This record gives sequence, C-alpha cells and structure tokens, in this order.
Amino acid sequence: MKRKCSAVLLVISLLAVIFQLGGCAKPPAAEMEAAQTALTEAENDPNAALYAESTLARARDALARMKAAAETKRYDSAKAYAAEVVAASEKAINDGNIAAARARQEGADLVSNLKQSMEETQSALDSAKQKNGGDAAGFESLDKDFDTARQTVGQVEGAVAGSRLQEAQEKGRNARAAFSSIRTRLADEARVSSRKK
Repeated sequence: MKRKCSAVLLVISLLAVIFQLGGCAKPPAAEMEAAQTALTEAENDPNAALYAESTLARARDALARMKAAAETKRYDSAKAYAAEVVAASEKAINDGNIAAARARQEGADLVSNLKQSMEETQSALDSAKQKNGGDAAGFESLDKDFDTARQTVGQVEGAVAGSRLQEAQEKGRNARAAFSSIRTRLADEARVSSRKK
C-alpha cells in the first residue's frame, strides 16, 4: 500500500511540476518586439516599399500569425513567426536596395541612349539644312518635332531623378520614336531630292 501511495504521489508531483512549468511559460516579448520593429523599419524604407511589396506582404502575414500564436499561448510558434517577420523584413530592405540600384542604372542608360539619339538627330537635321543651302525653310515641322522630343528627354531626366522609372521608360520610348521618325523623314526627303537632280 505504501508503495502504491508513493507511486501515486510521484505521478501527482510530476504532473504538478509539468503544469507549473506550462503555467510559467511567457510570450517571447523581446522577439515579438524585434519583429514589429523590423517590419516598421522595412515599411518605412522607400526602396522596400517601392520594389519589394510582395516580401513586405509576407512579413505582414507572418506578423499576424505571430500575434495569433501568442494570443493562443503557442509561444514556440510565436517565436518562430517572429524570426520569419525579421527575416522577411530584412530581405525586403535588401531586395529594395538592389532593385533601386538597378533602376538607377537603367535610368542612367536610358538618358544616355536618348541623348546620343538626340545628338544624331540634331546632326542629321543640321546636315540636311546645310545641303539645302542653309535655308531653314521647309524644316519648320521637323524643328518643331525635334524640340518636342528634346523637351521629352528633359522630362525623362526628371522622372529618372525622381525614381519614376516606369514613367521615364514610357516617355523615353516616345522620344526615341520621335527622333527615329525625324531621321527617317530626313532620309526620305534626301532620296527624293537626289532623284530630282
């Protein structure tokens, strides 16, 4: 009988210790706070907000799951989700910085190519006027189109400086097409005039 009582007391003692340990478990407050801070930092990073929205969405989702796990006292899960929030937030900032650098380079290349196209068109226009004996008559339409395209290049530069790459690319296509059209018209007119001679 004594042996049975001792065994029962031992089991009861073990259960009491297990319940006591479970009752003492605390939410991973430091990890959860670090997760919230990391996400806030990523959301306030302009490059992450502009270029890494899907990664930010994953971080927000992990934060919501972290909070839900903490509320239901699944603290190990909450801690794991907190780590996921931090990792996704850091990735969003890193991806945003990489994408921003790539966009700056693409913007610089776009402006450089447009300026080269503008110079080639200006040279072709000047050459055509010179062949016309310096008389600018008949070139009003081409000059007007060239000025419009040149202004568009200025707008492209402004869009690139403002990190509005999509706008810059759209305006860049328009300017490139305008310069190409001017050169084509000049070439067509040169062919027509050479046949007349």
